[in-house]
Amino acid sequence: MAQLLTEAEIQERASHLPDWIVEESTLQSIYNFKNFIQAIEFVNKLVEPAESAGHHPDIEISYNKVKISLTTHDAGGLTQKDFDLARVISQIN
Repeated sequence: MAQLLTEAEIQERASHLPDWIVEESTLQSIYNFKNFIQAIEFVNKLVEPAESAGHHPDIEISYNKVKISLTTHDAGGLTQKDFDLARVISQIN
């Protein structure tokens, strides 16, 4: 099981991801697109990296807005896996 990060470790890592916020025990980002098709295309690009990492984001889609939430469920909070995947997702957009 992945090791939970301390609050100091979370804040330090979050400072390197300007498009993400820490909300309770999740790392979140919202992406806005021109339309629904672009939003879905973005979500489809997340499949391969998430599968490769064996770490799957919670995704909410509302027309042209995609909200990504990351947490390591089996660890009960944020781990390095969340920040690694957030970095990959940030490069996709």
